[in-house]
This record gives sequence, structure tokens and C-alpha cells, in this order.
Amino acid sequence: MTESWATFGADLHLDLSAGRGLRAGLSEALREAARSGRLAPGTRLPSSRSLAADLGIARNTVAEAYAELVAEGWLTARQGSGTRVAERARPRRSATAAARVRPPARRGPAYSLLAGTPDLGGFPRAAWLSAARRALTDAPNEAFGYGLDPRGRAELREALAGYLARARGVYADPDRIVLCSGFVHALALLAPVLRARRVREVAVEGYSLDVHRDLLTRAGLRTAPLTVDGAGACTPELSSGEAGAVLLTPAHQFPTGVALTASRRAAAVNWARTTGGLILEDDYDGEFRYDRQQVGALQGLDPDRVVYLGTASKSLAPGLRMGWMVVPPGLLEEVLAAKGRFDWASSALDQLTLAEFIRSGAYDRHVRGMRLRYRRRRDELLAAVAGRVAVSGIAAGLHAVLDLPAGTQDAVLRAAAWHDLALETLSRYAHPDAPVPPREALVVGYGTPPTSAWSASLAALVATLS
Repeated sequence: MTESWATFGADLHLDLSAGRGLRAGLSEALREAARSGRLAPGTRLPSSRSLAADLGIARNTVAEAYAELVAEGWLTARQGSGTRVAERARPRRSATAAARVRPPARRGPAYSLLAGTPDLGGFPRAAWLSAARRALTDAPNEAFGYGLDPRGRAELREALAGYLARARGVYADPDRIVLCSGFVHALALLAPVLRARRVREVAVEGYSLDVHRDLLTRAGLRTAPLTVDGAGACTPELSSGEAGAVLLTPAHQFPTGVALTASRRAAAVNWARTTGGLILEDDYDGEFRYDRQQVGALQGLDPDRVVYLGTASKSLAPGLRMGWMVVPPGLLEEVLAAKGRFDWASSALDQLTLAEFIRSGAYDRHVRGMRLRYRRRRDELLAAVAGRVAVSGIAAGLHAVLDLPAGTQDAVLRAAAWHDLALETLSRYAHPDAPVPPREALVVGYGTPPTSAWSASLAALVATLS
């Protein structure tokens, strides 16, 4: 069985070892895919514009590679029919040889609308490379050492302090920023600090990521669910519980997509001030708001009681493994002790590159561009499912919640499997001790598909709901 173009296109990497150029590398990758049968005869390739955008290369490069393969007979190009893999005679194989050949293993469904991942094809490769060159040129010799400050590079902490204050309303002294390799790493550092402070229970949102809950549980901390409704997490419930800390996603609750209301923000801050508790604020996609003014960070209400946590995973790419904490003054020494005497977490050169990327304005430009892209996708999603399901959580972020008619969820999941579409339900994120049964709904990550697969993924979703 051959793979669909959507799967192949998402996994295509140009082999540039041995000094080959982009066009030659792309030509060889497509030639080998057609030769091996990974791209079956008749498979329609994306337009040169779409593939170039997906791979982050020039459109002319793709067009030249297509033309070369058409001339060689590997591809055909007809007006109105697009570019396709040509029909080719296949050599006869003996029965023994055929038995030894195994089809390539499938990498999962052809289409994915799972939440939590940005469009990886949108990573700004050229701008990032330019920033990396400048950062490498200007890097002091000591940047190539072990990293003597566990907080991370001062250059990035200073750049982040300015950006977070401007874009998210965070009070961020560079000396109170601690760099880490993502949100999970930050939470892993904070969990033993909470235990050492005799915290035994952390309140979490009733819908939340199990990986975060499991991490806290493994650290010896209980997790207690807060009710989540149209106003966000029900923070007044904190006053009647035993939690010494609470983990919240106030700007864009994950996964329901609602923002924590002003009254519930105030309730959380008042609880922290009264009890000495801590608020852990996960601001995972705060930059991507579409229909109204930005919702500022909760940390701005009380920097002494809120640990602000952010990452580049949604704005740039999770593969960078770049995150940060803005730590209250009274907690800083304990967090640094948990992290250790050296900064083992992330590459100093990556930190310097991100610092340059922010200082040059490239980060702001990239976020603005991706915000427009995701908004268009959100609008296309809304138009496609209009009249079929109710949609919520659409004011911000990279996903939406599609509420299903009662009793239809299992049938929808079977239909999704039939259409080779990966989907998740809202119940997948429900805390096992939540008092209210989860809604029958889908969490649809419209930021996930690469550009070349977005239309097909949306079509598969519509077919699933039909």
C-alpha cells in the first residue's frame, strides 16, 4: 500500500548531504518516491506554490524540479489536471523476491486535526537562519561554555522582559526570568519546590492535559479539578479546597478555549493573597487572539503570587525546546536550586538566536503573519461546518471545540477513522475526578496541518460530520 500525498508531503525532507542543491535534492526525493511506489502512479502533487510554502523554499525551485521530472517521464503535467505521478512499467519480480518486500509502514492517519501543534511548515527558516548567523557572529567566547548562570543567557532574558511587558502585560525583571526547555520542564522544576513548601495538592482545571497532571502526581502532589464553564475555571472553588497552588490557562483555557473572566481572575488572586498559595499561569498561545483586544496575563495583577510560564512551542515550533518562567522574588532561589548550578537545559546558541530574533523585530512580524494565517483557517473551518455543529472557543488559539449532538460521538469517531482523519474528543482532556461528565465534543486543531494538506484535512472533517 502506498502512502497518500498528504502523508508524504508532511514528512518530506530534502537530503542536502553530499553538497546537492535544493532543486536537485527535491528532484531526487520525488524521483525515488515514484520509483519505489511510495507515490503511486496517478497521485496528484500539490501546486508549486503550495509545496514551496510547505517546505519553505522558492517556488521556482519546485517548478524547475517538476519540469525536470516531467522531461524524464516520472511526472505528467496537463492543463486543468495539475502535476501527477506518471504511469510507468514495473519490472517483473520473482515470487521469492516479492515475498521479501514489505510495504512501507504507515505513520498514522493521512490527515490530522489534533490540537496542540502549530503549522510546522510556517517556521520562519530564512529569518531564523539570519538571526542565528548574527547571533553566532556576535557571541562571546564564554557562550560556548557550560552556562554558569542557571537562569540562562542574559541576552534572551533581557529581550523577553521587554517583549512580555509589551505584548502580554507581564512584570518581568530579567533577573527573575528563568529559561527552560519548555513548559513540562518548567513544571518539573516547580513540582519539587511546591513539595518542599509542604504543598500536597495542586488544583487544576477540570479539562486539562493529562501529561501535566501525571507529572504533578509523580512528584507526590494530588490534583483536584476545578469546574470549567463558559467563564473559565471556577476559581471561587479554591476557597473550599485544600490546594496550596493552582495551575491555570487564563488567557485561553485549554482545551475549551474560553478566557477567564475578570471576577474569576480576582477570585484566584484573592485566594493566593489570603492563603499564601501560588498561581501557575500557563500562557501557551497568548499571542493568537483574533476577534477582540488581547487578554493580558494574569501575572500583571500580582507578580508576587503568580509564576508566569511561556514557551515558543506554539508561536515558533515545539522542536526548539524553548520556554521561560517569570518567578516571584520569594520563590526565585528555590527554583534556581532545583535547576542546578549550571544551565544544562537548552543550547546557549539557540538562546542567543531567539534573543536576536526578538530584538530585530522578526518575532513580532512572524507572529503577525501566523495570526493572519490561523485566522483564515479558523474562518474556513467555521464556514465549512456551519449548520452541522455548534462551534465554541474560537476567539483565539489554534483549535476550536465542535459540540456534537447527544449520542453521536462514537459514530463520528468511527467516521473519522474511515476518512483517515485523526481527531480527539473533549473527554480525552477531562480530569478523572471531575464532578460533571464531559461534553460530547471534538477538539479540532486547525493549526496542525501543513499548508498542502489543510484543504484535504478540512474536507475529511466535513465528510466525517456529514
